[in-house]
Amino acid sequence: MSKQAAGGSHRVAPVHTDPEDVSVLTALSALADPVRIQLIRELAVSADWTRSCGSFDVPVGKAALSHHFSVLRGAGLVEQRDQGPKRVNRLRREEFDARFPGLLDLLLRSDGAD
Repeated sequence: MSKQAAGGSHRVAPVHTDPEDVSVLTALSALADPVRIQLIRELAVSADWTRSCGSFDVPVGKAALSHHFSVLRGAGLVEQRDQGPKRVNRLRREEFDARFPGLLDLLLRSDGAD
């Protein structure tokens, strides 16, 4: 009997893109959305693997939030893993900074330069 048939649930593990494989256009496109910027800013001030997807206060539903995280993974910005029933997140700052030096620093400035 499969895990799902036994009443359990199984999610497909998230696919991650290496920042080295990301074009500048993909990176800029991922960072062009206000919800994704908010997610990145909140992750930047959180310890790795401490924020579940549902812990972000963003004005979108679950399906849209899932899409935003998918875009961020595809741009090499976020890494996710399942921890029990939750999917937790980490900003891939070091790897992303190596690929696009200074880009996240510009985004994360808190001087109101939105």
